[in-house]
Amino acid sequence: MTLSMVGMLGTTEIIIIAVVVLVLFGARKVPELMKGVGTGIKEFKKASRDVQDELHRASEEPSPTLQPRKPSETVSQNSNKS
Repeated sequence: MTLSMVGMLGTTEIIIIAVVVLVLFGARKVPELMKGVGTGIKEFKKASRDVQDELHRASEEPSPTLQPRKPSETVSQNSNKS
């Protein structure tokens, strides 16, 4: 089922789905099920917000500048390895 099909659900389809959920899970389990779904959505939003904040902080930090090596440093390092 694609996301575009979810937008095509009408009132009748939603009522049928609600009745099927009530029959399958019972009236006592539905609030617990919805509470779990709500908790999951809340945690997902929090994690998403944390990632966005971290990316924002990382983009604001100045990037370390790379200093070019002097040719003499490169030669002396290579000769020490031999």
